[in-house]
Amino acid sequence: MKIYYVEDEKDLSEIIRKYLVRENYDVTVFYDGETAMQHVGDNVDLWILDIMLTGKVDGFDLINAIHEKNPDAAVIFTSARDQALDKIKGLELGSDDYLAKPYSPRELILRVKAVLKRKTQRPGLVNYSEYQISLDSREIRHNDQIIELTNKEFEMLLVFLKNKQQPIERKILLNAIWGENYVGSDRVVDDLLRRLRAKMPLLRIETIYGFGYRLL
Repeated sequence: MKIYYVEDEKDLSEIIRKYLVRENYDVTVFYDGETAMQHVGDNVDLWILDIMLTGKVDGFDLINAIHEKNPDAAVIFTSARDQALDKIKGLELGSDDYLAKPYSPRELILRVKAVLKRKTQRPGLVNYSEYQISLDSREIRHNDQIIELTNKEFEMLLVFLKNKQQPIERKILLNAIWGENYVGSDRVVDDLLRRLRAKMPLLRIETIYGFGYRLL
């Protein structure tokens, strides 16, 4: 999972970055709010924001911009200021957790894991590679772009997501998408898959010759 960490204390940020990388997170560190502000539209799973930052952009400015561009991103606030006031304001702005300085790296890691676990268990939301797929609204996001799928393209995507890592016969796809009473060539499956791959090139769909397909 991708984490953006905004902290102007470089020694602290390097320590925390090493801990996060050790847990196999993809981590990018920003040392000021202005630089981080240029990336609020990126497809990120979690932001860790220090409230007090050097420069004109602080953590509160960043969370507002993040939620405007990427409302599904989780946010953890850290602060050495008045804990009660910062915590209340952070929660009001939609932060998922708050950690007062000084804190131990292990405590932050535990908070990160808890927040990301809640995020991945959010009903109706599936993450695959860099795609965020809403099963309820049938909306697919990649970075700050929305990918438009036809009804049948989305139905095919659902079959693959529900059977990830499992080989799926072409006949199963045909029945699931067109119905058991469909009369026609099963080549429509290949044509539909070609269009789905073109719109979502990060889908790792393996062709099993003479059988069907598998989403990796």
